[in-house]
Amino acid sequence: MPEKVNLKAYFERIGFAGSIAPTLATLDLLHALHPAAIPFENLNPLLGLPVRLDQPSLEKKLLTDRRGGYCFEHNLLFKRMLEDLDFSVRPLLARVVWTNPDGAHLPPSHMLLLVEVNGQNHIADVGFGGLTLTTPLRLRADSEQTTPHETFRLTGGDPDWTLEVKLADDWRAVYRFTLDQVGDEQIEAINQHIAIDPASPFTHELRVALTPSGERLKLHNAKFTRQPADGEAEYRELATPDEIRQVLGESFAINLSGLDGLDKALGGLLAPKPAPAG
Repeated sequence: MPEKVNLKAYFERIGFAGSIAPTLATLDLLHALHPAAIPFENLNPLLGLPVRLDQPSLEKKLLTDRRGGYCFEHNLLFKRMLEDLDFSVRPLLARVVWTNPDGAHLPPSHMLLLVEVNGQNHIADVGFGGLTLTTPLRLRADSEQTTPHETFRLTGGDPDWTLEVKLADDWRAVYRFTLDQVGDEQIEAINQHIAIDPASPFTHELRVALTPSGERLKLHNAKFTRQPADGEAEYRELATPDEIRQVLGESFAINLSGLDGLDKALGGLLAPKPAPAG
């Protein structure tokens, strides 16, 4: 039985008002608003806290408590919301190659969505950190598709698809996926691995992103980046846990109350200071 979705709370969280008909226009607007309002963040794994995927837990964390989450949290919330609006949607799994070309040969670690609208398939993904899509992409090979932020394309198919992004004049692979059916047990097992495995970067690195209109905000450990859609990126190295906390609260609007051990974890992300000379 599908889990009940609090659409009113979700719409308030992302600032949505308009038609809820299951059309491409509705999907486009929801897909733009979600990553502009709900941050990508991995504070729970960093602090050794569980990442729960049931709907009440997702709504409490991402909507009521005004936190964020990573791909499984974002895309499962988005999936259940779309289903409640009568969209045809199902999860897909991907192998991330953005930071590791060998990732194509590793087990899948990312979740995205396949959404059918008027007989046409699209991929939707509101949970890929600093490269989160801000509009759905038509599932069509070798066609450049412009989004409010970057230009993307899908290559391959039959059965392996690759999402690529255009940076300057170069195309770079982001992740690879198939259209294979995915079960809840698979999703839960991968989520559990990512959340608690010491080899998972989410357990020892801080990764935060938000994608408002016209820019991307990114935080990797103590490096804060503001990337305009058109223009040069601005970088800032944060020097103390208080500075990181301030950026998390002000730039990403993350509610940090009740996160025991946060300052200690943030301190562990800072580069060690050089020993004094002499």
